[in-house]
Amino acid sequence: MDAFDQLVPLPGSEKATPDATPLHTLDPNEVLTVTIRIRRKQSLASRVNTAFVVSEVVSRSEYASQYGADPALVDQVEAFAAAYDLSLVDQSLARRSVLLRGTVAQMEKAFGVLLTNYQLADGTIFRGRSGVINVPAELLNDIEGVFGLDNRPQTRAHFQVYKPGHDAGIVSLASSQSFTPPQLAKLYNYPTDVTGKGQCIAIIELGGGFRKADITAYFASLGIKPPSVVAVSVDGGHNAPTTADGADGEVMLDIEVAGGVAPGAKIVVYFAPNTDQGFLDAITTAMHDTKYKPSVISISWGAAEKDWTAQALTSFNEAFQAAAALGITVCAAAGDTGSDDGVGDGQTHVDFPSSSPFVLACGGTKLTVAGDSVRAETVWHESNTSATGGGISDVFDLPVYQQASHVPASVNSTNRVGRGVPDVAAVADPATGYAVRVDGSNFVIGGTSAVAPLMAGLIALINQQKGKPVGFIHPIIYAHPTVFRDITQGNNNTTTGSKGYSATTGWDACTGLGVADGKQLASVLLNQGTV
Repeated sequence: MDAFDQLVPLPGSEKATPDATPLHTLDPNEVLTVTIRIRRKQSLASRVNTAFVVSEVVSRSEYASQYGADPALVDQVEAFAAAYDLSLVDQSLARRSVLLRGTVAQMEKAFGVLLTNYQLADGTIFRGRSGVINVPAELLNDIEGVFGLDNRPQTRAHFQVYKPGHDAGIVSLASSQSFTPPQLAKLYNYPTDVTGKGQCIAIIELGGGFRKADITAYFASLGIKPPSVVAVSVDGGHNAPTTADGADGEVMLDIEVAGGVAPGAKIVVYFAPNTDQGFLDAITTAMHDTKYKPSVISISWGAAEKDWTAQALTSFNEAFQAAAALGITVCAAAGDTGSDDGVGDGQTHVDFPSSSPFVLACGGTKLTVAGDSVRAETVWHESNTSATGGGISDVFDLPVYQQASHVPASVNSTNRVGRGVPDVAAVADPATGYAVRVDGSNFVIGGTSAVAPLMAGLIALINQQKGKPVGFIHPIIYAHPTVFRDITQGNNNTTTGSKGYSATTGWDACTGLGVADGKQLASVLLNQGTV
């Protein structure tokens, strides 16, 4: 038997048949690129786990040599590619990724899959598969995942544009109470003697784009020098602005919120296709970017845990663990459709990647003010399709840092006590949302996708104060819950059976620890040896 002839199922690669119409139009000569993730040389568990603060971060070069892929395994994957006439596109030891290109027919043979075009109800056409991916028996224990054979849309952006009487839509600024990022920074008591200078905030985007003229005009309206904004292309994704009711709203919200809080930081936007491959490659590219070296990553895209393959959940979570080892703080939106997370099966669900125990999960509130002070702040819950995400993970175990937080059992029949989501919260209700500029017009936008860049901006300010990145802050913030203003009113019950979670004293599965007092959080992190 020749090398690589025996193909065996890759555990965790199982995928259900798409809920879409098969078209049978896929050209066997169509060319595609896949990403093969190789297991790391050694475990990171002794350096990064949920029990303690990361005592010493590793540099990007040290990470690549100690925890990246073994060059011998990369050579093996390249030999496998040659055996099936696949071309090597790129490889990275740090990202543990090998990108291979070939035709549909070649990929089907190399991975033992059947690929088919499908069409969604909205007209979107994608390449899908069902069942498992097969890999050579010689490489079974060395491959963590294979991504890109299936390019169905993976996530949605967690933003909502304010429209009175509706859950989301487009309207003018005048009809809503809204806040600019500097106003929120003042209300939330963020540090005032720093701008994020010397820091880089990475923003992950899976669609849309930005226009420099909008950035210039928006920050001029705030009386702030606009931040430096750079676009990086990943897997063919690129800065492609279209219209305000599309993904441009997400892109501009993220840039304007992060930049409005930390205008001195460099903002690098990593654009990738909205697939599990594109999303993963964008995250690993940002983490291991030796040119811009982000110290914080903001993610406003996600989907319910049940919508991901096991291999994707594993690979993403290991990437976030690596980010912690590198001293990078990852902030992610917790979702905008409450305890249901848009699934509609009567059960509660949490959104991934926010449910990773190495990600700072960002929930949402409704904020009302009196002058320059907070008058009231409650759980964001306007309707079943406009409410903060939050709940108990079906995938990730209860992290050590949450063990004293009285995380309840899941309200599902499993009664599982797993990772509780979110960790923190801030204003997200579109009716009390963020004043932003998108494609030449002014809008009010909310959603937990605004909270992720808000927190990313705050972390950039604190990183500048500290003179080095604070990194994986979870063990510290859970040990100092009083630096957060507790949110005790409201719930996120949005399932058909009205299952969900209620705010309570202390941590809860709607707003986590609560809303950070920026200066108090900075004081705690500045006095802790997080790195």
